[in-house]
Amino acid sequence: MKKNHIFSHILLQSVVISVLFFEKRQYCQKNRYICILKNNNIMKRFFLFSIGVIFCVSVFSAENKDQEILEAYFYYMKDSRIFGDAELDRQAQLIQTARFFLETPYVAHTLEVNDKEQLVVNLRELDCVTLVENVIALTRTLNTGNRTMEQFKNELQFIRYRDGIIDGYPSRLHYFSDWILNNSQNGVLRDVTKEIGGEPITFNVNIISSHPERYKALKNRPDYVERIKQIEQEINSQTFYFIPQNRIHEKRDKIRNGDIICFVTSMDGLDISHVGIAYHTDEKLTFIHASLTARKVLIDPNSIADYMAGISHNTGIIVLRVN
Repeated sequence: MKKNHIFSHILLQSVVISVLFFEKRQYCQKNRYICILKNNNIMKRFFLFSIGVIFCVSVFSAENKDQEILEAYFYYMKDSRIFGDAELDRQAQLIQTARFFLETPYVAHTLEVNDKEQLVVNLRELDCVTLVENVIALTRTLNTGNRTMEQFKNELQFIRYRDGIIDGYPSRLHYFSDWILNNSQNGVLRDVTKEIGGEPITFNVNIISSHPERYKALKNRPDYVERIKQIEQEINSQTFYFIPQNRIHEKRDKIRNGDIICFVTSMDGLDISHVGIAYHTDEKLTFIHASLTARKVLIDPNSIADYMAGISHNTGIIVLRVN
């Protein structure tokens, strides 16, 4: 109601200015030279308010669309408890939720739209990380019984930010290895890579602090850069486990539907370059992901092993299981 009131207020002011401009125009037809400056000022005010109205319409339209998608999702998932077993139900829910987003457009950088760090909800456009985050947050919302936008936002914030607290740009879990650590500690999921035969690996992440000029939120914020460096050092001190590329095929039966697949990269300064959701078909173990190449969410036509074989910097996978 508050947002609708603000929108109505801006729209009303825009109409008032339009009326004033029309009246002023008629007056100025008789006093042409006197009114040039006044007309210019009214035009500026009219233009600014028009831009404000357009912006508000865009924001409210996006929010309404997200609400519509959320409601459509809950309707789609109304019969989601199909096995009567919590763990099997969770696997099925994750896959069904991921499939709900098939054909959704791939759009990068959707979290970088605000000057001040705040939760961004966008169910209309996804990248690989926001797909995974939204799928988990929606499934958790579904199982709370509180099927509202507010509950969904709470779940999404808990997953996306360190301990669920928004405290500037560094509080977002930018490195996916950091995302794994924090969400494991908070009971959202567990890293099962070691127990299914993974090998130890450490990372040397530094790409954010080494190139702060690439990130709008880090410009003129040396305090943020320092916090990022500390986070990177903590990540680099941890031991993770991964399944090397040449062993994925032999481990496929230990990977379950709905497991989060994290593609480990050898690219300098990075840890994980892509993520998706494991999906067993009749023929192979593949995954559902937001594909940069296809520009949409899809079930990959290749097996995970074959997909990795086509990307030289991918060295293996980390496997996460949602609780």
